[in-house]
Amino acid sequence: MKTCAVIGHRPTRFKFKYQENNTGCKRLKKRLHDQFVLLYEQGVRRFMIGGSLGVDIWSGEILLKLKEQPEYSDIELVLALPHPGHDARWDQRSKARLAFLLAHCAEHTVVGTKADVESYYKRNRYMVDHSDYLLAVYDNDRTVRSGTGQTVQYAEKLGRPVVLIHPDTGVVSGNI
Repeated sequence: MKTCAVIGHRPTRFKFKYQENNTGCKRLKKRLHDQFVLLYEQGVRRFMIGGSLGVDIWSGEILLKLKEQPEYSDIELVLALPHPGHDARWDQRSKARLAFLLAHCAEHTVVGTKADVESYYKRNRYMVDHSDYLLAVYDNDRTVRSGTGQTVQYAEKLGRPVVLIHPDTGVVSGNI
């Protein structure tokens, strides 16, 4: 079964930040939805997210909505969490959103053991290692060090097809 990992910057890097009613955020969510449909048409049935705020949560929610439609009922959502309790400092609403995804996913795994940068790094590599494609919400700014950028570079190094969605412009680029 073909799998696509989905990653992205935290919303603090986006112009609209966490404002989900913002036109830019709505456009980004629409782009994610459209890419999920295209990937589905390419045979992807499993979508793996990392359980972080922003792109991961939004993607999980979009995928579960798609799954409610009969023609997409075989979509599987997989969560790869960085470490136990990674959401400990989140607000209650965000925790509830993650809990919903966990309750409705096909499977989940916890990759790291402690709250450190290494656990996030391991989680990102795990997702690429267990996927056929990578969909990244990424501004492709290689002058700024980021986990998303490192993950995109790792996927490219392994020869995985990578699709980028620019978080601020909504421009989609890449190769599926």
